Amino acid sequence: MFENMSWGKTNRIYQIVNQRDDRCLMLAIDHGYFMGPTHGMETPRQDTLKLITHIDALMLSPGILTSCIDPHWRSVGWVLRATGGNSILDEDIDNESLILQAEEAVRMNASGVAVSIYVGAEHQHQTLINLSNMINQAAKFDLPVLGVTAVGKRLSDKREKRYLSLASRIAAEYGADIVKTYYCEGFEEVVTKCPVPIVVAGGARLNTPRDVLELTYNAIQCGAIGVDMGRNIWQYEYPAAILQAVKAIIHGKASVKEAADILESQSVASNCRKPLFEAGDENIKD
Repeated sequence: MFENMSWGKTNRIYQIVNQRDDRCLMLAIDHGYFMGPTHGMETPRQDTLKLITHIDALMLSPGILTSCIDPHWRSVGWVLRATGGNSILDEDIDNESLILQAEEAVRMNASGVAVSIYVGAEHQHQTLINLSNMINQAAKFDLPVLGVTAVGKRLSDKREKRYLSLASRIAAEYGADIVKTYYCEGFEEVVTKCPVPIVVAGGARLNTPRDVLELTYNAIQCGAIGVDMGRNIWQYEYPAAILQAVKAIIHGKASVKEAADILESQSVASNCRKPLFEAGDENIKD
């Protein structure tokens, strides 16, 4: 899967991807770079404590890594958010630039960096150049780049095969080592047309925990190497429980029913999320 990479890049890739099965369970907590203190991840240091032991990699912003993550942690890959420059107060969120340089990411011992592209959006050109610039920078350090096919507000309905195939292929054509995109009907075609491995985004919180398990299972069956989920994990009442169920599908080849049984068995008081603050209507809307 990663046979044509240098030793250094391969070593870093396998801090993100589990070398035992070439699959990946990534937890995304980088939402704060444009959403601020997102419900369920208001206190990242505390909110990740029971989750980090179950994952292969953590996708997060540079400032959260340095302020909230214990530098003694091992066996977890760090994928740093490298683009930003907007917020949920903007008319749309596609007006991004690089907020992190490859050299600084390496200094922080990152396993990889993530760059969002907004294909079809107003600032499409700018975000594609962001990806190109980061890939060129990262090549000097054998640093893997994750291309993220973001959609923003205006493109929120573009989670369909034709669009995702286009955006994923463009990211791969530019040189992304892994593409993060959304699941859709006919997803196996998106995977087949993308020459680099794909991980599936969770997106906004789904209606039920079973929807999360079915999304994970279907994505793996269609050829994705894993998922990178955030709100569907840490906004759930039992985050560690649903994370273990998702892990069983990805690394244990569990069925949806088997994963649901794990979810039920792990939905105990010790795994229950204890919110420090109530989520108001505006927070939920955002």
